[in-house]
Amino acid sequence: MAMKKVQYSSDKLTRFVTDLFRAAGVEEFEAAEVAASLVESNLRGHESHGVLRVGDYLAALRTGELCRGVEWQVLTETPAVLVADGRRGFGQVLARRLALALAEKCRPLGIACGTLKNCGHVGRLAEWVELAARHGFAAMMSVNDNGVLKCVAPPGGLKARISTNPLGLAVPTSGEPLVLDLSTSVVANGKVKAKQLAGEPCPSGWLQDSNGNPTTDPASRFSENPGTLLPLGGEAFGYKGFGLGLLLDVLVGGLSGGWCPPADPSEKGTNNVLMVLWDAARFAGTSHFLGEADKLIDYVRSTPRKSGVDQITLPGDRSAAIRRERLTSGIPLDAGTWTMLCEAAKELGVVPP
Repeated sequence: MAMKKVQYSSDKLTRFVTDLFRAAGVEEFEAAEVAASLVESNLRGHESHGVLRVGDYLAALRTGELCRGVEWQVLTETPAVLVADGRRGFGQVLARRLALALAEKCRPLGIACGTLKNCGHVGRLAEWVELAARHGFAAMMSVNDNGVLKCVAPPGGLKARISTNPLGLAVPTSGEPLVLDLSTSVVANGKVKAKQLAGEPCPSGWLQDSNGNPTTDPASRFSENPGTLLPLGGEAFGYKGFGLGLLLDVLVGGLSGGWCPPADPSEKGTNNVLMVLWDAARFAGTSHFLGEADKLIDYVRSTPRKSGVDQITLPGDRSAAIRRERLTSGIPLDAGTWTMLCEAAKELGVVPP
């Protein structure tokens, strides 16, 4: 009989994942920070950036592609700029540190920009731009995969040439920050992996196989002759998503000191990061910014609705609703993800909840 989904509270799941990293030699504060970020992704319905990543992180720790307890190396610094080498440290730890360091720079100057190269997987960009927005700043962020992971083909192409190169944006409002986090492909690569672990097909329009034919089989993405993700916009308008991903790749790789595709075969598939913060107080003023943000949000929400549409939703509405539900009912994990966690626990001598 196939194993069904399991469901755990966020606190219990966070402790379990923390214990897994602790057993792998990661210090408590770092293990807890990474675990909390992964579980937060699950809380918000983004399984692709959640605890299904634990197996990959543990494997990377074993090979040295991911390093515990490292300090970043500052390569260049001015009052408004920070350029650092993450030295293969945990991406969640480094991304938080970058956002907070740029917030300190932004307050006196009105703008700050920072980059990280050679950084572990940073998770959801929304988490870090939202952190900046909660400190009162507008923020933009993007990452590339150091020219190593290539999973998106240009329109009309059969072979991948760039990665998903996501874009995160957040602005403060008088209420909750308004946050957007999207891949420049139709979906994140991790969402295909999540479907594979769950034993489910992908929706049509996500993938093409190695011959360019549409497919819903997630395994085709990870085969010896892999298929590719479609760029944002799909078959008809994928040139828009691919163009955005292409330019972001150049900005992130070029400014950080990391690589754009194709990377040297010796390079590791780390994240390179670009982040920019703005302080509205140094531009037209905070009250003007917040007033315009609130006005636009109210105006959009008041849009007359089509029959059967209960409400107009904005970026972040869905994940916030899922978070409220899962804080009460628990986080569901598919059988594939739970099996992976339990196998890691057995190997590391950790007792699952």
